[in-house]
Amino acid sequence: MGNNNHVETVNRVFSVEGIDQRLLFGQADSFLRIIESRFDVEIVARGDRVTLEGNPAAVEQVVRVLNDLVRRLRQGDYITDQYVNYAIAMVMENGQGPAESISTEALLTSALKKVIKPKTIGQTKYVEAVDTHDIVFSIGPAGTGKTYLAVAMAVAELKAKRVNRIVFCRPAVEAGESLGFLPGDIRAKVDPYLRPVYDALYDMMQPDKIRGLLEVGVIEIAPLAFMRGRTLNEAFVVLDEAQNTTSAQMKMFLTRIGEKSKAVITGDITQIDLPDKHTSGLVKVQKILAGIPGISFIYLTEKDVIRHRLVQSIIKAYERHESSRRKS
Repeated sequence: MGNNNHVETVNRVFSVEGIDQRLLFGQADSFLRIIESRFDVEIVARGDRVTLEGNPAAVEQVVRVLNDLVRRLRQGDYITDQYVNYAIAMVMENGQGPAESISTEALLTSALKKVIKPKTIGQTKYVEAVDTHDIVFSIGPAGTGKTYLAVAMAVAELKAKRVNRIVFCRPAVEAGESLGFLPGDIRAKVDPYLRPVYDALYDMMQPDKIRGLLEVGVIEIAPLAFMRGRTLNEAFVVLDEAQNTTSAQMKMFLTRIGEKSKAVITGDITQIDLPDKHTSGLVKVQKILAGIPGISFIYLTEKDVIRHRLVQSIIKAYERHESSRRKS
């Protein structure tokens, strides 16, 4: 009797003519090795031809990944191993790569001449939401670019003169009552809790420019408590780490928004530091404001993580742990 366990394989040639193969394949073909490790396909690159051999369905998926990488390079972008893994995940999940759906429009060019723009489909939806809504909630795990993109969009709006000032704030919940006992003036006391905002700003603007704008109040970085009683007109306002606000604090912040202003609220509802996690204003506001025109909720996931490739795996591991703990 014949062997019924024979697995059909196909051989396909993919042309990369006109593409810089060093950018497409990675150093020592590292990008091809990543793709090969994720699919049941053998990949051999010779000159401007890539030969794929393996399961027909897997070969077709690899072709889609390669097409996506080529499209990204032709858009003038570069490829990293993080992006290769993201493209593979999107092809596996949706049947197509992300390059066609990721915005190619730059938000701004940083002080270090780095072009800042969305790197994932989720980040593209985030930026588009801010363009078309006055209030946007960006909710997702660490490393998804929530704060960094909010700062970039705020700076871009200021440079385009669509707003007159930028206001960044965070709840200093970790400090509790100890703030008053810390040395220095109020800025010295709260700066440690606002450091991620400063880090993003210094990545986008020259230090002297930032200091000047801080001195004249065009850029303001303050604890959330400082927002009480104010009305913020013609401003781009960012509330970071919003999972650590109470429902009353969230209402207070949202009702500060004045004419011709935009507000972006960012947070990770899996990292609530409040004594009673059920009191988080970011958790409650999702139900309270659902469906209101002009307000958008954007949910980023581990697929939008743009830090070290292991961060995605770490987030997934913690999610599995939390899920199994709830079931037990």
